[in-house]
Amino acid sequence: MTSIVLHHLNNSRSQRVLWLLEELGLAYEVRHYQRDAVTNLAPPELKAIHPLGKSPLLEIDGQLIEESGAIVQILCERFGQGGWLPEAGTTEADRHLQLMHFAEGSAMTPILLNIYIGRLGEAAAPLQPRVQEQLAAHFGYLESILRPSGHFIGDDWTGADVMLSFPAEIAVLSGNADAYPALAAFVAKIHARPAWQRAREVGGAYYGF
Repeated sequence: MTSIVLHHLNNSRSQRVLWLLEELGLAYEVRHYQRDAVTNLAPPELKAIHPLGKSPLLEIDGQLIEESGAIVQILCERFGQGGWLPEAGTTEADRHLQLMHFAEGSAMTPILLNIYIGRLGEAAAPLQPRVQEQLAAHFGYLESILRPSGHFIGDDWTGADVMLSFPAEIAVLSGNADAYPALAAFVAKIHARPAWQRAREVGGAYYGF
């Protein structure tokens, strides 16, 4: 039997890995880590697992896997039973790969910048217009590429939907649900799924959702 352990940090992108584990119906163990109440940083205990001390980290039969995109890709490939990934060698597979990287590359850059400069107060004022412009550009792009089916690739759930769930949630949490109705509907669709709700129970409080 495959052994799966998720090192899960509260209020983090690890939540989407929990959701995928539930969607795939896998048996797994969760080891919980709590952010510092003052700094919001991950606890030092995570550095005992990986030198960067970040989450998510997933162990499959003792193999440690880092990076959300790699974790989602590997889970879909090994346990997706033919679903969750487009057929290899197709245009959809190429597009899926692009969006998997987009989720943690282009999309997360303005989100993280907005978090960091938000702690600088008035000193961040010169940067705010550019950061806000980039947030709007990336959220608007995601809004524009959601298909009528409510998915990013094809008409069923894929790893790209899992990866892009976090930027979409941030768009909603930022108070922009009215500006991005397709993203808001996408998030609502995810949160209505029994697998997501089970993951929420396992992972604990998650950004107010």
